Amino acid sequence: MTSDLKHSPLEAAHQALGARLVPFAGWNMPVQYTSILNEHRAVRTKAGVFDISHMGQFLINGPGSAAWLNRLLTNNVDNLAPGHGQYTLMLNEHGGVIDDLIAYRTGESAFFLVVNASMIEEDFFWMASHQDPDIILRNESELWAGMAIQGPHANTIFAAACPGATLPPRNGFATVAAGAIVCRTGYTGEDGFEFFCPAADGLACWNQFVAAGAAPCGLGARDTLRLEMCYPLNGNDLSPERSPIEAGLGFFVDLEKPDFMGRDTLVRHKTAGTAVKLTAIQCLTRGAPPRAHYPVLAEDGTVLGELSSGALSPSLMTGIGMAYLPTACSIPGTPLQIEIRSRRFPATVVKKPFYKPQ
Repeated sequence: MTSDLKHSPLEAAHQALGARLVPFAGWNMPVQYTSILNEHRAVRTKAGVFDISHMGQFLINGPGSAAWLNRLLTNNVDNLAPGHGQYTLMLNEHGGVIDDLIAYRTGESAFFLVVNASMIEEDFFWMASHQDPDIILRNESELWAGMAIQGPHANTIFAAACPGATLPPRNGFATVAAGAIVCRTGYTGEDGFEFFCPAADGLACWNQFVAAGAAPCGLGARDTLRLEMCYPLNGNDLSPERSPIEAGLGFFVDLEKPDFMGRDTLVRHKTAGTAVKLTAIQCLTRGAPPRAHYPVLAEDGTVLGELSSGALSPSLMTGIGMAYLPTACSIPGTPLQIEIRSRRFPATVVKKPFYKPQ
């Protein structure tokens, strides 16, 4: 029900721009303003701005906070100097993914975590249930408005909207005027940054970025942009039943750490290999867009799995998707079929990513 949905502090701007709003992760969010194709191309060629106010923000403080996070996350926060961040994952006891997130070190014993919207409550409960008594863990998700400005013109947009402020380096974190923070990461493959500010200031900041030339973009383009880069979507490509090694995210796992949640499974997967791998699949002919849960078959018709994500790639103008397939079938060049609306279309395994930004 719409009445049960949470509302972004930027919703008035979306309505004024004529966005189509849809339920997403419990929020009323813009899926598109003009078209997914136009918004996708705006990010690839110029710059777009996305509302990411639905994502969660956790603050962690206290002595030993780095050691505590290292027991819960796969990457090693000891490698972070203050003002830097890293992509990482939080696992269950069996090595399955609870959530993927970004951890920023804001001080010697202080961290800022950005988590997925659909996992805010679950993540917070999981972390609180493993909390060290010397650690202060706060969920500040309702206090912030968030925007992601992505595209080759992102630097110019920032300079116009935030005169006098300086963008941090890639994977960096910085505080700017009026209690706002900027994080130099992204989910599109293009240059860009995330901008978080107090919720009450969100509309004014959004309007500044749009006035500076950022095209408003919705969740539809965000999904096609991330899929072209083979960036996983939690709940689709990542799940509690799959490990980061199966998902091809071993680069973000530090097995040199002696003890963290799920490590034994990851060591086993790293040394012995995995039965399945998250595989990039590209359609060879044009047709209806592939979608999550569509069957993936071998040439002889044997069902190998199903798509975890799928879409029409605006950059390639062909269908693309990802699926967990038997490791022997995940080699680039392997011929496949995708069943779309009871018809089978030829496809092939390709090397990740589908698209490389210019």
